[in-house]
Amino acid sequence: MSTRIPRDSENDYSEAMAQKRRDFVAEQSQVPLEHLGRYSIDPAATAGNIENFTGVAQVPLGMVGPLLVNGEHASGDFYVPMATTEGTLIASYNRGARLLRECGGAKVTVVDDAMQRAPVFIFEDARQARDFGLWVEDNFAEIAAQAETTTSSGKLRNIQQFAAARMRYLRFNYTTGDAAGQNMVGKATFVACEWIMANYPGIQRYMLSGAMDTDKKHSQLNTLHTRGKRVVAEVTMPSELIQKTMNISAEALYKARSISQVGAFMAGSNNTGAHSANGITAVFIATGQDVANVAESSAAVVYADLDEQGNYYLSITIPSLIIATYGGGTGLPTQQECLKILGCDGAGKVHKLAEIIGATVLAGELSLMSAVLAGDWVTSHDALGRNR
Repeated sequence: MSTRIPRDSENDYSEAMAQKRRDFVAEQSQVPLEHLGRYSIDPAATAGNIENFTGVAQVPLGMVGPLLVNGEHASGDFYVPMATTEGTLIASYNRGARLLRECGGAKVTVVDDAMQRAPVFIFEDARQARDFGLWVEDNFAEIAAQAETTTSSGKLRNIQQFAAARMRYLRFNYTTGDAAGQNMVGKATFVACEWIMANYPGIQRYMLSGAMDTDKKHSQLNTLHTRGKRVVAEVTMPSELIQKTMNISAEALYKARSISQVGAFMAGSNNTGAHSANGITAVFIATGQDVANVAESSAAVVYADLDEQGNYYLSITIPSLIIATYGGGTGLPTQQECLKILGCDGAGKVHKLAEIIGATVLAGELSLMSAVLAGDWVTSHDALGRNR
């Protein structure tokens, strides 16, 4: 019979219990734990973020900047904390940030904001499901009022409807303030669905999620309709500046985009750019975001153009950037420090963080695209990315 991991039902978030679990794991695995127990945070601070707290996984953290952002919420120079184990990443993003700065900065706009829960209601037949959809439209105000009884910051914006067989899928779209909001909208939608069940006859049953919210999974629906923050970062760059900084011409970059677009299409990729997941993941770890949301947040649409003067326009649209400046891991001590570095701690800062991440991603796209064409990709990894 296997031995269970030690727990204390009265006070499980203490240094004594963390040490007891480290001793247990060391005994079970015969591995001396020299580093898991070296941390500065109070174990009590991790309540609500983890169970069986045993120690910490230390991820190296570097800084990128100054990154010049021209946003509606983030304006000026920022030094961006990025936690990663991939050599060359910080150097590459710094190179992109330098080019953006010399071009006057990245213009970043949050163009949409929505978090979903998508229940499905099952009926006897398709006609009943259709009629229910009409009733939902007529009773939206009351459904919204019921949902919003559970939250002070969440607001039900609209409900999209999708019909299939004898089912009606409802995609509840909320704004969620400074929180990412998945749990918030789940609770709100549950209350709304229970009210619907009590007030509309003929529903056989419902499921709180029919999977059309695509939580922590990418979907084309999210690319079209937004999940989290929809962010567009863009810049126009003179060709001579690109040549000077990146050792590649604007024309070569532009032509390469048409080739890579075809490759991304043939591969069925959710991203027509180079590697937005790199920058997003590194900032997510540093600032206490739910890293599993990278599955959705890494989707991107890259667009490029070349004007008559040879200036190169580049933009990246991130349709599903799921972030928070309140709740979850953002309240942990080291993550709080990183948010404060960016000026993104406290209320009303989530769009500012979205703009900074958008500019960071654009810097990374510029740098990697240029490195691939200029032949620096492999040599830079050889120089900076090997530790053994």
